[in-house]
Amino acid sequence: MTKPVPAAAVWALGMTQIVGYGSLYYSFSVLAPAIAGSFGWSTEWIFGSLTLALLVGGLAAPFTGRMLDRFGAARSMSAGSVLVSLFLVLMAIAPDGPFFVVALMGMEVASTLVLYAAAFAVLVQLGGRQAQASITHLTLIAGFASTLFWPATAFLDGQIGWRASYVVFATINIVVCLPLHLWLSRISDPARLAPPEAFAIDLPAESPVTGGPPRLLFSLVLIGFALQGLVLAAVTLQMVPLLQALDLGTQVLLISSIFGPAQVLARLINMVFGGKLAPTTLAVIAAASLPLALLLLTVSAPAMGGAVAFALIFGLGSGLTSIVSGSLPLHLFGRHNYGARQGQISAARQMAAAIAPFTMALAIGHAGVAATLWSWTALALLPVACFGLIIPMRQRAAVSGNRTRAAPAE
Repeated sequence: MTKPVPAAAVWALGMTQIVGYGSLYYSFSVLAPAIAGSFGWSTEWIFGSLTLALLVGGLAAPFTGRMLDRFGAARSMSAGSVLVSLFLVLMAIAPDGPFFVVALMGMEVASTLVLYAAAFAVLVQLGGRQAQASITHLTLIAGFASTLFWPATAFLDGQIGWRASYVVFATINIVVCLPLHLWLSRISDPARLAPPEAFAIDLPAESPVTGGPPRLLFSLVLIGFALQGLVLAAVTLQMVPLLQALDLGTQVLLISSIFGPAQVLARLINMVFGGKLAPTTLAVIAAASLPLALLLLTVSAPAMGGAVAFALIFGLGSGLTSIVSGSLPLHLFGRHNYGARQGQISAARQMAAAIAPFTMALAIGHAGVAATLWSWTALALLPVACFGLIIPMRQRAAVSGNRTRAAPAE
């Protein structure tokens, strides 16, 4: 019998995720112009270095995911807090662009130890299958990272510059996140965790979850999340130029500002009303929201109402995807090797996300915005198919399991 995840643990992780995503991810887009100017580079080159760093971080994610299982996720997050602080300081003191890029790559590798994949693993190691509700609560809290850190970063950059801003972020990661991660490592000591058998899927050995076909099942999960990551990264990072290309004029910033609150709204709605939905069903809903939003934008542009509906639905889908990325692997495969699976999923999503903005920008430049939207709407249907195929596989496995248990012993 497992105990629910302590509320204090969820709030502690929520705080570290706000700081983590705020200082390591959202701050970059605000500081990029100043960084580029100090090195005499174009902003495009700085964002290109981020693409390279994301690819390196994605390649490292499977290894860091295995660390979460081997050494404990909370202990790994403690080490990660130290490492991200170190690399943030190195970025702050970088004498030239190449040094900064190397430090940025190190920061992206270290970030795989402190962001969602690691935080989800902490919750699973604390609560097993009962961690599914806690994952929803965590993503709701962490959803305020952009709301807090975009204006805070702009203020710091204006007052003390980008270098001192990164020193401030390094300090926050040490002063705020490290003590919380160390506390979490004490309450999630391996001796206090329930054994993996307590979370085994109740299906026969030849089922899609526990036998040979789990490779097919996991491949569907991996491809689905990678394609979702591709679409989400491309559209969110290109949202402003995309809307501008559709002649939405001065309303662009207002429309794009709906996206962030919509993510938080999706997590809140799921927390209140989504308890009875299976993670497989939620995965299909989250995936289907993306092509629906893109289709609305494509057929309605440049109407303001269609653009607002796009931003709202796309934000809802993005918010639900954050929950599904933690709950679906737990639902399908259980707690055993959860960290390693999260590492592989993070790698697939991060490498897809790294190439996404460039790919969409290239498509808009060569094919035009209308053709690009139609093609990306079609692309966004593929994750729906991947997650949709999982539902009948699970149903057949459940039926097979019931028959096996009902068969008389020979």
